[in-house]
This record gives sequence, C-alpha cells and structure tokens, in this order.
Amino acid sequence: MPNPKELYRAGLGHYGKREYAAAVEAYRRALAERPEWSDCLQALGMAQMHGGELEEALKNLERVTQLAPDDPLAFTSLSMCLQRLNRIADAETAQAKARMLSWKQELKTNPNAPPPSTGIPVKS
Repeated sequence: MPNPKELYRAGLGHYGKREYAAAVEAYRRALAERPEWSDCLQALGMAQMHGGELEEALKNLERVTQLAPDDPLAFTSLSMCLQRLNRIADAETAQAKARMLSWKQELKTNPNAPPPSTGIPVKS
C-alpha cells in the first residue's frame, strides 16, 4: 500500500496531466492518513477547482488558510477559487492578504523591500 507521500506525488503527476479526478482521489487517500497536511489539502483544493468542484475546493482551500495562516500561496489559491465562484470582493481580500504575507516574508531577507502594491493606480 502506498504511503501518503507516494500518494501525494501520484496526485501531482495526475494534476500535471490534467487528470483532476485521479489527482483528487490520490490526495484524498493521502489525507486519510495525514488529515492536517496543508500542502496536500491545498493540492486537493486546486485539483477540485480545476475539475469544477468549486464548493468542495473552497472548503478545502479555506481550511488550508487555517492550517497555514502565514502561507501566501494558501491565500492566492483561495483567491483563485473565489474568483471562479464570482465572489470578487472576497477574492480581492484573499489576494491582498497573500501580497501582505509575501511582503512580510521578503522583509526577513530584504528589510528595504517596498510595501506591496494595492493594484489601484495612484493619481499624481
């Protein structure tokens, strides 16, 4: 029987081939053994999103942001799913959180990093 890491890798292989249903199955099997594995849960959410299971994807991606609250990619993935659900204001909020987290990480190695852009043009 494959271990969770092997199942996760198999899911990534399926995902890369756009075999989303097979990826979802592999990730679910991995998560049965390690239910709090945020990377695998995020991969599951993205496979569900691309496979059209938007509501299930949203639940899983929201859970990822709880398990990994400092991970910019978690909020970026959540934003993508929210966009597909046409929840634009929520998507923008999630993406702003991702930008802020990314900037905070950048500050650790580059204390002079400029703050993230709001995406709103500044009039002079």
